[in-house]
Amino acid sequence: MPTALKRSSWLRPKYLLFAGIGLMLVYVIPHDESFLVHAKDPIWRHYEPFKWWLLPHGIAGACALLLGPMQFSDRLRNRFRQLHRVAGRIYVAGVFVAAPLGFYIQYFEERMGDPRSFSIAAAVDTGLWMITTGIALVFILKGKVQEHRQWMTRSFAVALVFLEVRVIGGLGGWESLDVHANETIVWFCLAFAILSADLALQWQQLGRSTAVVGREALGAAERMRERPSSTLTRSPQGVLESRSTK
Repeated sequence: MPTALKRSSWLRPKYLLFAGIGLMLVYVIPHDESFLVHAKDPIWRHYEPFKWWLLPHGIAGACALLLGPMQFSDRLRNRFRQLHRVAGRIYVAGVFVAAPLGFYIQYFEERMGDPRSFSIAAAVDTGLWMITTGIALVFILKGKVQEHRQWMTRSFAVALVFLEVRVIGGLGGWESLDVHANETIVWFCLAFAILSADLALQWQQLGRSTAVVGREALGAAERMRERPSSTLTRSPQGVLESRSTK
């Protein structure tokens, strides 16, 4: 039983989340963000009109994406509470900087030819990210830790849309199509962001329930083994008596 419980712990959603984020970063950084280290990359001509808005947006968004997974580490939260709080504050600040700037940049690109519908998608993304993060912040300020963790999960699910859009577009070959193809991918990822977060939460709750049942069954089995057994013996008077033996 302990071995089974130990194996099932590796199937916890957060470990799958960390692995998925790592794989997406390994793909996205060289594929989509390599222009950051190549000053002569042609994409810079496109970014030139709003590059100074892109800088704080990129830094704040990177902080949120990199620090977000740390908030789901039970070990870090229990051993380094102050670090957990600081990382959480930086995450919240990153969200409230990166999200509105991301919308403004997309609105700026609308004036360069992008459709209004793409700006609406960016507005929905911004709203979802800021609202879920804001609700998580309110809950932790009120001391409701469980609700805070649930809304932080939803917030980070929305944050991952940045990576998901680039991975889907790149692997599917749709990034080379027109802007409407990229917009469709954004809407698709946004539609499933909150749903995927709730599925992860339910999976985690199911895993905890299974672990509790397993521990209770193991405890009951150990108590049965430790309980003294009884044997029947015959007294000198010929009466059967029950005696406990260990």
